[in-house]
Amino acid sequence: MALDQFQLQRAAQRQPLRKSQPYTGRQYTAFLCHSHLDKELAEGLQVVLSEQGVDLYIDWKDTSMPDTPDRETAQRIQNRVRDCNWFLFLATANSRASRWCPWELGYADGKKQWDQIAIVPTVDGRGTHGNEYLQLYRRIDATSLGELVWLAPGVSRGPRVRDIPFV
Repeated sequence: MALDQFQLQRAAQRQPLRKSQPYTGRQYTAFLCHSHLDKELAEGLQVVLSEQGVDLYIDWKDTSMPDTPDRETAQRIQNRVRDCNWFLFLATANSRASRWCPWELGYADGKKQWDQIAIVPTVDGRGTHGNEYLQLYRRIDATSLGELVWLAPGVSRGPRVRDIPFV
């Protein structure tokens, strides 16, 4: 089922769990494509994914990014999309209306393997967002127990995000 935006907002209020020991497993990285109007949702997803062993790259948290979007911004985003293991599209009403999000998704589609791109559908009081992409790309859904799963198009069962092997 789609991730509840309210639950992502709640997750944004808590800090990612930090252990006193450094993370010993492989730390996977994902580029987050999202609307900057959804900062709190992005931060909530970052917390939830960090608990699954995934480091989420959020462009506006990168101090090396230019203050005003320009060609350098586009080049840096392209580099980050290529360097990250996954490309995630946080589907909301705002990301659907964004000018940057479709550009980033199109770029990722041309550079990543199809199984490295996933939609993160969300639900709010107005409905579910992201349905238009679900037959094209994988998706990250939440189970009834709150675990995140990695699903292929048209499939309702799949591995937990924390268990995905990367090649």
